[in-house]
Amino acid sequence: MTAAVLYEILQLAGILAFAISGALVGVRRGLDILGVIVVGSFTGVGGGILRDMLLGVHPPVSFTHWPNLAVAVAGSLAVFFVHPGITRIRYFEVVFDAFGLGLFTANGAAIAFASGQTPLTAILVGTITAIGGGVIRDVLVNTVPGVLTRELYAVSAILGAGIAVGVVALGGSETLATVIGGACAIVLRLASRKLGWHLPKPRMRETPATGA
Repeated sequence: MTAAVLYEILQLAGILAFAISGALVGVRRGLDILGVIVVGSFTGVGGGILRDMLLGVHPPVSFTHWPNLAVAVAGSLAVFFVHPGITRIRYFEVVFDAFGLGLFTANGAAIAFASGQTPLTAILVGTITAIGGGVIRDVLVNTVPGVLTRELYAVSAILGAGIAVGVVALGGSETLATVIGGACAIVLRLASRKLGWHLPKPRMRETPATGA
């Protein structure tokens, strides 16, 4: 298997993982088949479109490279028809979302850095690429975006992007950076979910009750 083929597989795997996570949310919210496809597909390709816009790629790759949208639609349709066997297990949403997050953040950062962006810019692009699809998904189903509430969601993306940039800076390929950075982001995301790790939240003071 050539590096180019592996690279394409990794990109499509990220799209598929995010599309499945989005479609699962759509099914759980009771959307019809079109709604499930829309939510799943936008979740799958949304992050990549944001990445391309930030890097000045016009039109975005998903508008011209048909496998991207085809994989997103196919994954969404598959979830719609087989969902009784998987939607009962909420953890599936987390797993597929974590894989999409990891692959997208590392791949986006590697692409940005290889194109000549600074390390900080590349990390930001990778992070936005990763969280973009999830934000679109949550907005479409009227939910507070998970990046603002979930366990180390953005932190996992930043970690994966930073490691991917480091791999490319040390002479590694974009494919290797995607694999290593993506794996680190996935592990941290799933571990934070399992162990309940959160960033600090504000402590709300209870308002004392006043008598009549």
